[in-house]
Amino acid sequence: MVRYVYDFTEGSRDMAGLLGGKGSNLAEMTRLGLPVPPGFTVTTEACRAFLDTGGAPAGMWGEIAERLTAIETATGRALGQPEDPLLLSVRSGARFSMPGMMETVLDIGLNDESVLGLAKVSGNARFAWDSYRRLVQMFGSTVMGVDSARFEDSLAALKTARGVTDDVHLSADDLAELVGTFKELIHRETGEHFPQSPAEQLHRAVLAVFTSWNGARARLYRRREHIADDLGTAVNVQRMVFGNLGSDSGSGVAFTRDPATGRPGLYGDYLPDAQGEDVVAGIRNTVPLTELERLDPGSYARLRAHMETLERHYRDLCDIEFTIERGTLWMLQTRVGKRTAEAAFAIASALADEGLVTEDEALSRVAGEQLARLMFPRFDTSGTGVPLARGLPASPGAAVGAVVFDSAEAVRRAATGEKVVLVRQETTPDDLPGMIAAQAVVTSRGGKTSHAAVVARGMGKVCVCGAEELAVDTSARRCTTPDGAVVEEGTVVSVDGSAGVVYAGAVPLTDSAVIRFLADGSADEDGEGVVAAVARALGRADAVRRLEVRANADTPEDAARARRFGAQGIGLCRTEHMFLGERRKLVEAMILAPDESARERALAALLPLQRRDFTGILEAMDGLPVTIRLIDPPLHEFLPDRTELAVRLAAAEARGVEPGPHDTELLDAVNRMHEENPMLGLRGVRLGLVVPGLVAMQVRAIAEAVVERTRAGGSPRAEIMVPLVGAVEELRIEREEVERVLAEVSRESGVPVHCPVGTMIELPRAALTAGRVAAEAEFFSFGTNDLTQTTWGFSRDDVEAAFFSAYLDKGIFATSPFETLDRDGVGRLVRIAVEEGRAARPGLKIGVCGEHGGDPDSVHFFHAAGLDYVSCSPFRVPVARLEAGRAALEGTDGGDTR
Repeated sequence: MVRYVYDFTEGSRDMAGLLGGKGSNLAEMTRLGLPVPPGFTVTTEACRAFLDTGGAPAGMWGEIAERLTAIETATGRALGQPEDPLLLSVRSGARFSMPGMMETVLDIGLNDESVLGLAKVSGNARFAWDSYRRLVQMFGSTVMGVDSARFEDSLAALKTARGVTDDVHLSADDLAELVGTFKELIHRETGEHFPQSPAEQLHRAVLAVFTSWNGARARLYRRREHIADDLGTAVNVQRMVFGNLGSDSGSGVAFTRDPATGRPGLYGDYLPDAQGEDVVAGIRNTVPLTELERLDPGSYARLRAHMETLERHYRDLCDIEFTIERGTLWMLQTRVGKRTAEAAFAIASALADEGLVTEDEALSRVAGEQLARLMFPRFDTSGTGVPLARGLPASPGAAVGAVVFDSAEAVRRAATGEKVVLVRQETTPDDLPGMIAAQAVVTSRGGKTSHAAVVARGMGKVCVCGAEELAVDTSARRCTTPDGAVVEEGTVVSVDGSAGVVYAGAVPLTDSAVIRFLADGSADEDGEGVVAAVARALGRADAVRRLEVRANADTPEDAARARRFGAQGIGLCRTEHMFLGERRKLVEAMILAPDESARERALAALLPLQRRDFTGILEAMDGLPVTIRLIDPPLHEFLPDRTELAVRLAAAEARGVEPGPHDTELLDAVNRMHEENPMLGLRGVRLGLVVPGLVAMQVRAIAEAVVERTRAGGSPRAEIMVPLVGAVEELRIEREEVERVLAEVSRESGVPVHCPVGTMIELPRAALTAGRVAAEAEFFSFGTNDLTQTTWGFSRDDVEAAFFSAYLDKGIFATSPFETLDRDGVGRLVRIAVEEGRAARPGLKIGVCGEHGGDPDSVHFFHAAGLDYVSCSPFRVPVARLEAGRAALEGTDGGDTR
């Protein structure tokens, strides 16, 4: 019989798939003996059953009743009893932290009768009515679907009427009045009365958590974070403890290290006389957690001890929520905390130094995308002047955009390509779409543990919180600075999340400390030891990885830059990029040549230019392999636009001017070579087979560059790649031509020239006939950009703008197949080609040169598929190095690093 409910005493953190992240960690803290209010978890299996059938699975309510009875017996209180009621919280808890999920519902069990009993037994009527209004507000919005803004408007109106700014200054009578207002609002909006039955409150709250799994916010967050839709969420039901009982109570969020920088120490926020939701929502500005030592030294000391226990047990940064109820400390949640890219590297290195993790585990704790963020530019603030505002540096980085004041406007402007900065008093889960669309988030309230800060850090977004000096007026769509300057919506600002500063206008950028280190070995630190931590992680990755990392580079400058970034060669040198600019005229002359002699003259003019290109690249990569792809454009790209040329000739004729013979010949050539779908036309190996002398010219240039570098004392390692092969016969014919020219240059120069000849696998037929192709190829390199296009039948330039967003919304794609390799389709072709290619030619060298070679998830696939190397743009080389090392640790003590 399937079991759907587990007491906190029955689980552990190893059960996250069943109990969710929050439930498994509550169970782990209970197992460690920490002070956790008793409770139970309804499993993700129950959620999945509910989502499949639309109803609670058989037996679930009975199990909940059993666990509830146990809590009632242990506490001596019963849910719904009027004189001293047991009150419960209901929280969602998916396996992965999801800010888009349902908000918490607190104080379940209160009604018009039991609120009076709570006031009597606590001796605090204000506390009782404050708890009741929280329940009605949370239940009304979360479970019954009333717009949360309607409750906030009513609360704001009451505070204005009473002349107060904070909830804590409302009296018990004020809060009782507010409860009545909220209940009337619910009835007006839904046609239902707020339920007075505690059992009904609990049942509806549990089902609302299940339903929230498929809410718009949750689906949006899962798409962005690539979380599977079929996991479901658990539900955590827990006895309430109260931080809103007066000055000797409160709630807070703590981190065992700074999640923004990684510095060790006690970090977090505390809010006296408040519930935990007040801290996260940022509705009142908190005090630093260190202030708790003055307010309640005993609780502070116990909290520090518990934090140390948790960090040593989890061997990682822990994010902790706690409540103090009249001097008694309660631990409400812990999890491995989200952190910025800077903090991720700093913490991993520090934990290794402290002996809590191994070097391999430290490597598994950082990711390529985090490294990429550290490589982005930072602001050059040397001439910025006085900032518009200062706040807390909640999530570092540099971002520029137009100010917007609500989520919908952020999404609308971002959809048009405009970069925006979302400015709010505080954010809520409803703001998630706008936070995703924005370049940065700025709030006037809240601390480093507010919703805005936590979500922004998790997404790698720039964020400044608690900029109190900014008066944000969302209804008027503007904010005002301390000196009275008004910032209207659409004003461009620059947000420095590292310093917690907002500047007017677009501040110029400068290289980050990490990119300077990668580019030239500069050791100038950024104050947090991040450069040293990055160097350490990359060093370990290089030591354990099996995959080589090469670069896609077409110029000596790019090749030299790639080598400084750690590239072990060039996996793709695109020769068609060398025919642009002034050289285009020579290609044009080759195409228009009236006879073989004229074509040879055009090719002869191109030869020394190509040779110079290759010589420079081979020099920059001396001693390392350089894979040079023979020309692979649609040939018409080197000719003028057909329509523009026809219009020019027609206009000349209309003026009575005889068109020049060159233009006429050019139009004839363009018409002759016009293709309806040029990406599937005369390009790649086909071009080399039908245009006499083109391949020979390129191969001679490569061979002569090898000779020149050899004579100069270098160690050139050129490799020649034939593109777009679909049949082995194509490769055989072209290979014969390549080898003929190589032998010819060897005889002429007296220098032996051997360049391995391979092919680019970018057509499904090539992958499916890889065994035959391997008979003529000394290496394979997957061109995954074109292989994705031809496998899916997509023209990338056309479909990404046309319908990819709809496919992502409908869940057809989890991510674009051009960003992360499609493992089921394209990946299967890769595996077939690897297996059959090596069966025909043991030891066949195989790599990938599409941009997937720099995508972290794809690098893991290529490692598992048995490739020898990945190749990507120079900027992505360090990312690929790191991920190749992490891929090598999968299945070892380093853990699954994806």
